[in-house]
Amino acid sequence: MTMSDDLRARAILTWLTHDLALMVLDMRPASSDASFRRYFRVTLPEQTLIVMDAPPERENIRPFVAVAKVFDAARVNVPKLFHIDYEQGFIALEDFGASCYLDQLNSDLTVADRLYHSAFDSLLTLQQNTDIQQLNLPVYDVALLTRELAIFSEWFATAYLAITIPDALQVSVNQLLIDSALQQPQVLVHRDFHSRNLMALTQNNPGIIDFQDAVIGPITYDAVSLLKDCYIQWPEQQVDSWREAYLARLKAADLINCDAQQFKRWFDLMGMQRHLKAIGIFARLHLRDNKSTYLQDIPRTLAYVCTVCAAYPELAEFQLFLNQTLLPAYQQKL
Repeated sequence: MTMSDDLRARAILTWLTHDLALMVLDMRPASSDASFRRYFRVTLPEQTLIVMDAPPERENIRPFVAVAKVFDAARVNVPKLFHIDYEQGFIALEDFGASCYLDQLNSDLTVADRLYHSAFDSLLTLQQNTDIQQLNLPVYDVALLTRELAIFSEWFATAYLAITIPDALQVSVNQLLIDSALQQPQVLVHRDFHSRNLMALTQNNPGIIDFQDAVIGPITYDAVSLLKDCYIQWPEQQVDSWREAYLARLKAADLINCDAQQFKRWFDLMGMQRHLKAIGIFARLHLRDNKSTYLQDIPRTLAYVCTVCAAYPELAEFQLFLNQTLLPAYQQKL
């Protein structure tokens, strides 16, 4: 489909040129994501903008606008919002460029150390500078955590592999992961704090995007999203080093009071909850939305789950189910 055939793109162009009286020199697709949102890069005489296209029947831009204000007030670097059209679902926002962390990360740990240090600076700033009692945001409660875990069984196990997870096993795994999440100190959680949503900038790095699903939730959630990223994997020893360094900073900021073993357990089990959800979402994107590129990220994400299961005796039964039933079925799909 060309831009001229794209009714939403034409409506954006009309909004920019007619409603906002901007001189548009060029407009081209910038990216899409796992939702129904798309992004266009628009060139004006003096600057470039990113325009978010969020079809109102599919997406609600109000949470994005509200959370942007919260993050900005916390003094982390999110894009400035220049123009908003709630009715049509358009936002013109600051352009952070085209290079995300994932584009910059490679086997050079010096680069990774620098980028991750900046990311943790931002995360700590966010957690320190927000009073969760004053935020009108959803809470990562039992209901939300349970709904997310159901995505794995519904879309990956049942719809993609034609396997049913025994109810008793599902309940016991859910209980373990949910209890661990709720035991943790609660903070503002970005919820997708990973290498594709952190833009590599020369100043005020990183630029943080895709934050509209922020919630009040467990303190390890964003840290494990970053360090056990679905899109890039680091040696366990390196993850341990980064995690322990971040724990030291959390303690120094009086945001947490636990030992390293407890923090690792929270971190690992939180990661497993997130990774089960992500695997389910990747399968759903393939089956429902015809976005099959995410299938390539399932092996890495599933490997995280297997590693955690092997490390915690409470997950031995689930590990057995993975090894004997789920993984063989998955191998047949590859």
